[in-house]
Amino acid sequence: MNDPLHPPTPVEIEEVERLEQRSAKEILKAIWPRLLFLAVAAITLYVLWPSLISVFRSWPELLRLNPAWYPVMLALEAASFMCAWGLQRLALRTNRWFAVATSQLGGNAVSRVVPGGAAAGGAMQFKMLSDAGVEPARVGSGLTVASLISTGALFALPILSVPAALAGRPIPGGLAQAAWLGGLLFVVGFVAGWVLYRREAALRKVGGGIQWVRNRALRKRAPRDDLPGLLVSERNEIRDSLGDTWWKALLFASGNWLFDYLALLAALAAAGARPRPTLVLLAYAASMVLAMIPITPGGLGFVEAGLTGMLALAGVNAGQAALATLTYRLVSYWLPLPLGGAAIVAHRHRYARRSGGAVAAP
Repeated sequence: MNDPLHPPTPVEIEEVERLEQRSAKEILKAIWPRLLFLAVAAITLYVLWPSLISVFRSWPELLRLNPAWYPVMLALEAASFMCAWGLQRLALRTNRWFAVATSQLGGNAVSRVVPGGAAAGGAMQFKMLSDAGVEPARVGSGLTVASLISTGALFALPILSVPAALAGRPIPGGLAQAAWLGGLLFVVGFVAGWVLYRREAALRKVGGGIQWVRNRALRKRAPRDDLPGLLVSERNEIRDSLGDTWWKALLFASGNWLFDYLALLAALAAAGARPRPTLVLLAYAASMVLAMIPITPGGLGFVEAGLTGMLALAGVNAGQAALATLTYRLVSYWLPLPLGGAAIVAHRHRYARRSGGAVAAP
């Protein structure tokens, strides 16, 4: 508080103003990327709003669906999430299902409520696993490996439609392009993953690039020079840990997507549609790639617009496509949100006494 008997000097006033201006600049520098993300997300949702409205208008029809389909879809989505937990458990080299499951649910929920939320969801899961006692370095490398394997499995899904094409069953143009794109991304991802997995020099270059970006972005923190070696060390541990269990990781990654795809098929059946499963698979893979676009939370709008359009290409009429999309998103997108919040609370309650990411045994 200013002393009325000793008013501030011009020099003191100038110093206070300078500090206030500097503080305002720092605040603006910190928040402008978030404001930009929000603006882009708002514009995107505005453009996609007609597609969202067409899907949400189908909600009264949910009451007319055969209620027997709901437990089927819930069971399939539960199996999909359990496969995701199994994959992460293998990559993290831990047997603690509770920590992996709650952290994945919590991170998944955060990523679906924040624009560009993949980074925020990953940060949330990183913190939760560290609080549970998993080594931070192991968390970072394990989640990265699990994400790469899962993404590769998604891009490989269109390959399953090849037998139908070889059997002479035509594939519509839009879905055929999605199949080619998915196959190309799978090949590129597979080659890149194989190189990083087998070639230490390539992995060190990637680590050096990450380290350079990190040191440039965090100038106020002490620079790091150990990331390339740390990545190689973690890669070796993961390779040694997976060993002969690599096929389990592949099964879990494939199961994560395939059970989710079966939930979409169940939603279509509940809506009265019976399209070719191979065409629905292509539509599903294309919509999941759209969900990866880091603009709207969880691909909101992109998935609804893309999936209804792709299902139309697969031969589903507009009304059934909108109803099936709404039903599928209800169990795969909206329902996990409150479950994620409950998982965060349960995780914090169980690991309340842990702090600072203390290391614990697997």
